[in-house]
Amino acid sequence: MPRSRVGASNARLASKRAAGEVRILPVAVSGEIRAGESLGARLLTAMRSSRLRLQDGDILVVKHKVVSKAEGGLVALDKIRPSAASRSWARRHGLDARVSELALRESRRIVRRRRGVLITETRHGFVCANSGVDVSNVDGGQHAVLLPVNPDRSAAKLRQELKKQLGIEIAVIVTDSFGRPWREGLTEVAIGVSGMRPLVDYRGQRDGHGYSLHATVEAVADELACAAGLVCGKLASTPACIIRGYSYCRENRRRSGGARELIRPAKNDLFR
Repeated sequence: MPRSRVGASNARLASKRAAGEVRILPVAVSGEIRAGESLGARLLTAMRSSRLRLQDGDILVVKHKVVSKAEGGLVALDKIRPSAASRSWARRHGLDARVSELALRESRRIVRRRRGVLITETRHGFVCANSGVDVSNVDGGQHAVLLPVNPDRSAAKLRQELKKQLGIEIAVIVTDSFGRPWREGLTEVAIGVSGMRPLVDYRGQRDGHGYSLHATVEAVADELACAAGLVCGKLASTPACIIRGYSYCRENRRRSGGARELIRPAKNDLFR
């Protein structure tokens, strides 16, 4: 489809969104998610306990840790043998050398390493601290959790499982917390997306004053991830939520979307 037609379709959806109400419904899950367990089944059980029901057009936002746990993405820290470089770095900054070693193993390259902060590019292409390796909200420090091997595939698998169970069309977003250059604090980002386009392209459309937009591409999947973060807090035991009322662009066979669309190509990145 030509960009102008895509932009027009997206603009109409944007107008529809702005006029409606968007709700965020928390999905609290009791107990730990175990490797090999059906995440879809656990979420459906949690929804029934809370008298929630997914509806056609909903967006299910899921924290990546429960996805990784279900997929077996936990690493026992006592099995990690840090290199001399990792031990030196950790000792200098009061860190766990095993976590630093894991972060290096999971990285494609080191972007910046300074004052105890290790910024890497993961194999997925994400630029984040410690390659997304995390020990919080796992099991008290015995294991670290890794990012899903393929977050887009994880989102698609969960979406298809729920579609098979419920017979409805939804979108699924898998999220993680990233820091940002020039801004303090963490915010949620979409690392896996299925069932919706992660970007809305307004280029070629005119604003309310008649000005033609040239560069406006909205990262709606990241915005939805951030909205979900207000409900799926770090200490809330709420690893998922349902976003209802947002009219998103559904993916199609020709363009399947995916969070990979949110990664800026190196040739367009002014900071590499």
